[in-house]
Amino acid sequence: MSKAFTKETESDDENDDVGLPPLPAGGKNYITPAGYRRLREELMSLIDVERPKVVEVVSWAAKNGDRSENGDYLYGKKRLREIDRRIRFLTKRLDIAEVADPSLHHGNDQVFFGATVTYANARGEERTITIKGIDEADNLAGEVSWISPIARALLKAREGDEVQLMTPGGVEKIEVLEVRYPPP
Repeated sequence: MSKAFTKETESDDENDDVGLPPLPAGGKNYITPAGYRRLREELMSLIDVERPKVVEVVSWAAKNGDRSENGDYLYGKKRLREIDRRIRFLTKRLDIAEVADPSLHHGNDQVFFGATVTYANARGEERTITIKGIDEADNLAGEVSWISPIARALLKAREGDEVQLMTPGGVEKIEVLEVRYPPP
């Protein structure tokens, strides 16, 4: 196989944010202390553990001769680019992170960042969500980003308030039933 078919383009490394959640223009990257810790631990693990292992494998594979057909070398270089891309992304996001501790609002009935909100729609269906940062929200765990439409509709509402949620099917009224924050 010719090296022309194995050469990676330089532009692969330039576009770090492909497929990642965008930050609002001029907005802050709000994140909970636990989410910040998780991202920081991932960054440190990539820098201190995973990257050195891959560099070692690539170095070993490079000594084995013909690199154009050397699977360890090719895969290692590709994995190294992925790790470096993730390191750059995490570094950028952690640099602009604004850590907001939701436990400061414990006992409050108004919806702010970090709140766990139970709401009901017009059909009486109840749902509970937790408003988290863009980089830590997990929809399958009932967590939504603070820039999501539901979070934006709920922010600053109080228990008992009715808010309007813009959905693809039109405007939906939802009622805030309960607002909770983690204890300090």
